[in-house]
Amino acid sequence: MKQSIDRILTTHTGSLPRPRSLSQLLVQREKRAPFDAATLEREIAAGIAAAVKGQIDAGLDIVNDGEAPRVGFSTYIIERMTGFGGEQRRKVALDMQRFPGYAEHMARQIGVADDLARVWDTAEAQDAVYYEDSLSGVTAELDAFETCLATHPAPAETFITAASPGVVTTTMLRAENNPAYATDREYVLAVATQMKKEYDAIIARGHLLQLDAPDLAMERVIMYGDAPLGDFLDRVSLHIEAINLALADIPPEKVRLHVCWGNWQGPHQDDVPVAELLPILYQARVGALSIPLGNPRHEHETVAFKHNPLPEHMLLLPGVIDVTTNYLEHPEVVANRICASVEAVGDRERVIAGTDCGFGTFASYEFVAPDVAWAKLGSLAEGAATASKRLWG
Repeated sequence: MKQSIDRILTTHTGSLPRPRSLSQLLVQREKRAPFDAATLEREIAAGIAAAVKGQIDAGLDIVNDGEAPRVGFSTYIIERMTGFGGEQRRKVALDMQRFPGYAEHMARQIGVADDLARVWDTAEAQDAVYYEDSLSGVTAELDAFETCLATHPAPAETFITAASPGVVTTTMLRAENNPAYATDREYVLAVATQMKKEYDAIIARGHLLQLDAPDLAMERVIMYGDAPLGDFLDRVSLHIEAINLALADIPPEKVRLHVCWGNWQGPHQDDVPVAELLPILYQARVGALSIPLGNPRHEHETVAFKHNPLPEHMLLLPGVIDVTTNYLEHPEVVANRICASVEAVGDRERVIAGTDCGFGTFASYEFVAPDVAWAKLGSLAEGAATASKRLWG
């Protein structure tokens, strides 16, 4: 994993705006509605091409495929693993419970359910889960990404995201009558052993692996919204155990871990403080930690990394761009946030500037207009250049 040796490098968290035509086809496939497979394949290729070009044009250093082939950053797994079926409703986040007016506002903003990817009404684990032996899904995605990369100047580095065991098991819950797993612990560790197949495939192709694990913070206000903090932190420890199991034999410097509080544009008043999480997160066998620090609820927590120092082998990928509002961050604001992270870490080389979360974590759930999203990435690169001048002179 590259470090910011002579300037602040830039990256982002994973998902990028998809063409609307692609989102519609992905949702149709997810809902088993009729769709044309050849058209979807062309749309995926075009979506990846747009994502790669957009990142390079914006000036980012470390790029990916924008998650263009996936209907959702976590739910894509249903299309690659057996054992999932039916439908279950996840608990409502505390934001929606405490602010019913906000919940109604969000429902109006998101739109018609038939056009949306499944987020709160996903499938459940009804039997033992197994990753497809052929790995055709991840192979096809990697092939399409690498074909597109060949037509552009080589970026400094590339990464591919993958759902963490914890986010899979808190999104697609274990059915109570699942004959394969008597407890959630059994389910979580079983998913970890299966997801390792995808992780290994990504590493084998020479890309960095980013594990998307919003569960490590977000589930405090969903699954554990009415539970003591200690119960939630115990679950976080289990999910870190599962991550380490799945990363066996993978060098930590090949892996970055993304943790967040959910990227909906809500109050977030009940989010768990990052200081409560860091001692547990630092136990993960990863080389970098990506965490949101570019929004009004968590920007102040940058100083937590001064009080709870990063392990010497870890990099920090602070989010310095908010992905839920259409405000375009001024490059000076971005530079200020980057420099604050460098001060907290105490080492400019171990900071890579990123975004708070993805711009399109689920198909059709974008809160930021695509043209604004691309402009935000441009502001990220410009702000990093300004910060580099300050830090290197």
